[in-house]
Amino acid sequence: MARIAGVNIPTNKRVIIALTYIHGIGSTTAKKIVDKLGIDYSARVQDLTDAEVLQIRETIDADYTVEGDLRRETAMNIKRLMDLASYRGLRHRKGLPTRGQRTHTNARTRKGKAKPIAGKKK
Repeated sequence: MARIAGVNIPTNKRVIIALTYIHGIGSTTAKKIVDKLGIDYSARVQDLTDAEVLQIRETIDADYTVEGDLRRETAMNIKRLMDLASYRGLRHRKGLPTRGQRTHTNARTRKGKAKPIAGKKK
């Protein structure tokens, strides 16, 4: 099992798919990395040589912010908004959608399970 950026990537999947298991690398970024290193799209992780795995690891370390650093950066950005008490920061603090979606109905992912309101019967 290859370990890149602190993540064990699955060995039986194609390299492009396996790289997306790393937080901060999606399919587009994975394709760019594979193109840059000249690895075949259909190559499986188990078929890669140690040198190729090392190249992938070095490329990701040099050019991309991934995993812990990315999570920390995102958390710090949200914390900064909350400390400024900006509109988006207040929405984060209250656990509501931050990008203008309606909350009268929907927004259940952000708000959590619906809470019954006492004394609402006719």
